[in-house]
Amino acid sequence: MNLFEMAQIPLHKAIEVMKLDPNAAAIIDCPERTLEVSIPVKMDDGTTKVFTGYRSQHSTIMGPAKGGIRYHQNVNMDEVKTLAFWMTCKCAVANLPYGGGKGGIIVDPSKLSTGELERLTRGYIDRIAPIIGEKMDIPAPDMNTNAQIMGWMMDEYSKLKGQYEPGFITGKPICIGGSLGRTAATGRGVMVAAGEAIKALGIKPEEATCAVQGFGNVGSWTAKLIHDLGVKIVALSDVYGAIMNEGGLDPYEVEKHVQATGSVVNFPGSKAITNAELLAMEVTVLAPCAMELQITKDNAADVKAKIIVEGANGPTTPEADEILDAKGILVVPDILANGGGVTVSYFEWVQCLYRYFWTEEEVIEKQTQLMIGAFKNVYDMAKKYNVNMRTAAYIVALNRLDEAMKFRGAY
Repeated sequence: MNLFEMAQIPLHKAIEVMKLDPNAAAIIDCPERTLEVSIPVKMDDGTTKVFTGYRSQHSTIMGPAKGGIRYHQNVNMDEVKTLAFWMTCKCAVANLPYGGGKGGIIVDPSKLSTGELERLTRGYIDRIAPIIGEKMDIPAPDMNTNAQIMGWMMDEYSKLKGQYEPGFITGKPICIGGSLGRTAATGRGVMVAAGEAIKALGIKPEEATCAVQGFGNVGSWTAKLIHDLGVKIVALSDVYGAIMNEGGLDPYEVEKHVQATGSVVNFPGSKAITNAELLAMEVTVLAPCAMELQITKDNAADVKAKIIVEGANGPTTPEADEILDAKGILVVPDILANGGGVTVSYFEWVQCLYRYFWTEEEVIEKQTQLMIGAFKNVYDMAKKYNVNMRTAAYIVALNRLDEAMKFRGAY
């Protein structure tokens, strides 16, 4: 079973529970478009190397496709299609006027010079330009891409169109149309979801504990903002290792340590543990904010958290989901929990279209209220159908997609 087929398992469960029209189900099962491109890049040594890039548009039923672009040596079409599918569902859960898209390039960006990286970035935009745009498909940052890369992409696309095009992409630097509050947006969304889940179980934040897997942009902001909520952060990890302190870790101080040393490892006052031990800690909240497929049938039985809030895309396999469900663990799924990034990307897009920008306080308030509403919709749907939160989230998404397809005459 490939990643795309695995990702459709909870979708099909929701389809069965809600008795979705088979015609709608058939449309949602398949991506609208997938594109593979070859990108020749002149390297610093004078040679030319050809890289492979992808862009998948799963759905444009509710609006333009929306989704990030990742640079990684393991990028493939199957992964990009799956992530685009998740974006369709994520946007529908948040009730944003978007469909789902995703892109990527097979490359290890750490092995490229700044000049090579810029030429690769511009070459990719040149290749996918016919199918993207502020009313067609709006890219954003993802794994190993950042505001600088978005700036190059916006500049290249503007050159191709012969006019300034800030609305074509999100996650840009503030000075060229980026939104305040965007950097912390995904982590803030995970924090809001965690806070609502804690409240739903009748637990006070100051009585709760949390372990966060991953300390990149999403994980670090998740840890800092959950800490600000009053929850005790007892464990953190990155690709080099994991640390714990039952008395609590200050993620702001850990961040300073990471900036100085490159890792959370050896943070003063912490104890080294394995990633497996972090996932199995007896905490109120476990927030997997690293890679896909971290909680599987092999380790799900060891998970002791009361709540799992998925900051990463697809960190839990379908087999693990069944085990966690049987254990009574409340899982706040990725398509709800990490929707903060695309929510603020939507705000950035709106601001660029109007050329009118909001304060950071306005952005945070709008994001928080939207995500609280999304959590309530999914939680209520879970109770209505007596299903877990993942199935409920897909039911919420499918209801909205189905309604849009009917009114557009898709079937």
